[in-house]
Amino acid sequence: MHASARLLRRLSSSSSARSLRRLPLHPSPSPPPHPSRLPPLRTVTRAVLPHLAAPRFSTISCASTPSLRLGECGALGTPSIPSAEVSEGEEEVESAAARHDTDAFAAVELALDSVVKVFTVSSGPNYFLPWQNKAQRESMGSGFVISGKRIVTNAHVVADHTFVLVRKHGSPAKYKAEVQAIGHECDLALLTVESEEFWEGMNSLELGDIPFLQEAVAVVGYPQGGDNISVTKGVVSRVEPTQYAHGATQLMAIQIDAAINPGNSGGPAIMGDKVAGVAFQNLSGAENIGYIIPVPVIKRFISGVEESGKYSGFCSLGISCQATENIQIRECFGMRPEMTGVLVSRINPLSDAYKILKKDDILLEFDGVPIANDGTVPFRNRERITFDHLVSMKKPEETAVIKVLRDGKEHELNVTLRPLQPLVPVHQFDKLPSYYIFAGFVFIPLTQPYLHEFGEDWYNTSPRRLCERALRELPKKAGQQLVILSQVLMDDINVGYERLAELQVKKVNGVEVENLKHLCSIVENCTEENLRIDLDDERMIVLKFQNARLATSRILKRHRIPSAMSNDLVDDQASKETDEVGQGLLESPMSPSVSAGSSLADSVLTEGRGGLQQIRRTQVLQPEL
Repeated sequence: MHASARLLRRLSSSSSARSLRRLPLHPSPSPPPHPSRLPPLRTVTRAVLPHLAAPRFSTISCASTPSLRLGECGALGTPSIPSAEVSEGEEEVESAAARHDTDAFAAVELALDSVVKVFTVSSGPNYFLPWQNKAQRESMGSGFVISGKRIVTNAHVVADHTFVLVRKHGSPAKYKAEVQAIGHECDLALLTVESEEFWEGMNSLELGDIPFLQEAVAVVGYPQGGDNISVTKGVVSRVEPTQYAHGATQLMAIQIDAAINPGNSGGPAIMGDKVAGVAFQNLSGAENIGYIIPVPVIKRFISGVEESGKYSGFCSLGISCQATENIQIRECFGMRPEMTGVLVSRINPLSDAYKILKKDDILLEFDGVPIANDGTVPFRNRERITFDHLVSMKKPEETAVIKVLRDGKEHELNVTLRPLQPLVPVHQFDKLPSYYIFAGFVFIPLTQPYLHEFGEDWYNTSPRRLCERALRELPKKAGQQLVILSQVLMDDINVGYERLAELQVKKVNGVEVENLKHLCSIVENCTEENLRIDLDDERMIVLKFQNARLATSRILKRHRIPSAMSNDLVDDQASKETDEVGQGLLESPMSPSVSAGSSLADSVLTEGRGGLQQIRRTQVLQPEL
């Protein structure tokens, strides 16, 4: 009886200890109710991001201890004496648990000299006031060493960085790191550290393969809740293309049930003695659903950097497809019973496929791999993934062979693949936004980060027409932008026009606007008395050009804005003026202005373009990201 009581106390205490060790990294042990819709993905690296809540700590009472049932506490009934015999099933469970403990211990030993903590100071741009940055903030993440004295981490760990430090395990010193390459679509970045002292005793990790379902992995990193290295165990639940929250792209990802918390991102998921992936995001509102970037995506990123010296991007076929699971649509397009494929519905005009494919083509195969009616292709043992994965693993300018069914006949076509940029950029990290101010009207190219400034529910709170165009419109030619009038800085010159903000600019003096540089060029080179700007909804702005140009300087001074245009437009205008001056000097070599060519160029920049010389002097005040 006394032996039984002692055994129960040991079981109870060990169970409680295990639960409490996990609590700092896990939510409350009781499962949350199922949400009405799939919650959004989120990146989880930045341990001090304001929108991420701190972990919830809770205690477990005796009544909630799973190893004790009613009647086992001694007061409500006779305690049951556990059997001394162990069944075969229990032996297998204990053996599996021992293997998991061994794997976790090996992962710790392997990671101690490889995983580092990343400290980032960042400052993102303010898209409502594009001439200035937001407040500086500090954040933390994880990373690990690979061959070539490089550190792999997540792109969102160092996005918009101004300063990066790394610290290795067991060392109080922090070392300055530089970002060698960064790929926001795949959420990966490479860091380098010049200090030789940092690399003493550091070991590199080797990249492995894609793990199979139910294989155990150990996630190593520096999540919130402490300062030392942390290891969480889990198994692989799913392997499929997934939305990457940071880059808003669809690439292969591995879902695991190990806890991935703020600060974990950038850390390795180790299987055996190799890296199976990089932790990068979790599923908001769900319990223990985390995602890691698989090795093929990591290798594709690294190989692109090694070959070109910079991030080269992931390829796209540039088409939108519809499933042909309904037999009637297959019969309509002449598909035989043994045929499978998807219907081409839209083609990006900037893609190579635009010259080869046609709307209503049936895409049957990609590089000899048959495409099912739901758009999937075979993957490993009885698994399937969308054929987009095959496209994304191609290198830029590589050729793919596609088989299509067109007008009842099969054709084999060669298509060159390359990364494609959307009409409205989905992200704009590590660079200052473009803007142009004239007479208090602030013109910018439409971007999704601008729409994000309207809040977390930006899809419903941002201007509806701009939001729909950002998500659905395709570019018609290279370099095209949707230029909008974002706001009006009030002055006598623009009274009555203040309600025309958040509208797209269609034309300036009858010329269709292609992009912000084009709009700037039209305005700066205006020779007419009036400047007419046509907007959405058949609205227009008419200004006296000379009066408006004088008012611009007054408005800039009033609002303490250093320049009327962003650095990229300043450089473009300056180079254009320099070319014009040089061309004029070549055409009249005997002109007296030849001997004072530099003075002529300075006067053109200063007077002919409304103070560009002043802009050139002040642009160094704007931080480069």
